Order: sequence, then C-alpha cells, then structure tokens
Amino acid sequence: MKILAVSDVTSDLYYRYYQPGRLDPFDLILSCGDLNPDYIEFLVTLAHCPLVYVHGNHDDGNRREPEGCICADGRIVEVNGLRIMGLGGSYRYRDGRYMYTEKQMARRARGLAAQLRHKSGFDILLTHAPAYGLNDLPTLPHRGFECFNTLIEQYEPRYFIHGHVHRNYGARIPQWDKKGNTTVVNAYEHCVIDYQPAGT
Repeated sequence: MKILAVSDVTSDLYYRYYQPGRLDPFDLILSCGDLNPDYIEFLVTLAHCPLVYVHGNHDDGNRREPEGCICADGRIVEVNGLRIMGLGGSYRYRDGRYMYTEKQMARRARGLAAQLRHKSGFDILLTHAPAYGLNDLPTLPHRGFECFNTLIEQYEPRYFIHGHVHRNYGARIPQWDKKGNTTVVNAYEHCVIDYQPAGT
C-alpha cells in the first residue's frame, strides 16, 4: 500500500506544480494538520482515495473542516484495512482549541481505551505533535507528548506519523526514525510511505 503523508505546509509538488496522474499511485492520504482545507480537498478530489486527518495547533479560529475527508482526531478509524488512531493538536503554549497539556492529552488517549480493546490495538498512530524526546524540540511550542511514547511502547503500531516540527528548523531533524518496532515519520510538507505490514 502506498501512502502520502502531508503536514504543516502545502507541497508544491502536489498542488502548485501538480500534473495529472501524480496522485494516482496512492491508496491513502494522511494529513497531520495545519493545512488549508482547500489544499486537503484538492488532494482528496484528485487522488480518488481516502484522506484521513487530524487537527494541528493552527487549525482553530475560523478554519472549516475539509469536505470529503475522514477526521480521526480523538478516535480510531479503519480505512483500507488499517486501524488509524488519531490524536491531533500540540503541547499547550497559549490558549488554543487544539492545544493540550500532557495530562489533557493523556486523558484523550485513555478515552480511547474501549476502542483500543474492540479493535485490538492500531496500525498507525496519526498525530500533529511528536512524542516527547523523539525528535521534538526543547521549546515549549514544539515539545512532544510522553503519552505518545507510552502508546507506542504498549501497542507497537507499524507507524507513528506526525508533523509540527518543521524539518527546515534544523539540519538534524530526521524524516525517518525508529522506536522499537515502530517506524517514525515526520510528515512535514510531504512524505511517501510504502506501507508494509509487520512481519513482511
């Protein structure tokens, strides 16, 4: 399965300089937040595949929800046979609809316990913020969540896909990483993932 993950800034390759058929290879698009709804709708319309998204910390105010897409924020959705657990938003550094303290985010994760039992875990953890100490930054706005580490360690999803930490912030911010058996992807702008189920 080929997945396009996007986050934070519009990718010229898939928007301004889009060429017909460029989105055809994808079976699924995942958005990690902070993207204009018009861009998200453009992708889902031309790709002819499902698009699943969570909110970013800048997705408050007057921004509308993108049409024709699946919001996974605060729940687990099953798309193309994949169980996707969505927890959008960032660490709280000011007032904002999609900003949370560590306790608040941990409470959101615990609130999915029944869904986790029903679905026997999840394949992809889709978030906006990174996990604490896993390619986050020391500044409060870009601090990651410790509870994401707990989820990864307990359920060992195939992928943890996030945005928020722009890769142009520094040369040492990786796009790909590993935490145990989980592949970690920073989806800033865009990233193409050839999804391989565990054990293959």
